[in-house]
Amino acid sequence: MKMNTNSNVYTIVYAAVMVVIVAFLLAFVSSSLKDMQDNNVKKDVKKQILSSLNIETADVDATYDKVVKDMLANGAELAEYTGEFNTAYNQEIKAGNFHVFVATLENGETKYVFPVYGAGLWGPIWGYVSVNDDKTTVYGVSFNHESETAGLGGEIVKPIFKDQFAGKKVLNGTGEVALTVKKNGNAQGENECDGVAGATLTSNGVAKMLLESLGNYKEFLNNK
Repeated sequence: MKMNTNSNVYTIVYAAVMVVIVAFLLAFVSSSLKDMQDNNVKKDVKKQILSSLNIETADVDATYDKVVKDMLANGAELAEYTGEFNTAYNQEIKAGNFHVFVATLENGETKYVFPVYGAGLWGPIWGYVSVNDDKTTVYGVSFNHESETAGLGGEIVKPIFKDQFAGKKVLNGTGEVALTVKKNGNAQGENECDGVAGATLTSNGVAKMLLESLGNYKEFLNNK
């Protein structure tokens, strides 16, 4: 019996079959690309960590493996991390796993990199703060965001904002985390950086992110 191709039944059956086929193809493509996508995410995180160390390279994976070692802070001490490479350190922090990336630069200097996570005006913000071997002064930073306004809060990724952190003190005289961001034009102290003009809420988010995230490492930072 020949089906009437102009009937509603034919149209519904045809549409249902096409939906199943397309869904299968999309699932297959997604599964095929998953490893590549995961590797790209990992490479991007490694690139951000290296950026906080002022290292720009085309061979991200090889440079990272050569320079950086993933550790965990247990109070004032460090222990080697032996798990899988992470890309969501906000979840690691919530789980009580405080990662410290110990970097050995080409000149032999040691730097410590700390992941930081917080909230901006429109969504998550995050980054990496590297400090010198003295655990006192900032060596470099890398910040990123999900949806901050271009030209305003989105400026936290730009050198004009990030470069001012170099040389700033992480702790105050009593050993408390004091690295912060002030309203643009108001930064004066050795712990203070200027926020982004016109982006007060994002700047406040960065200040809170630094205080809360770096606060998890206070014992380690005070262990000279």
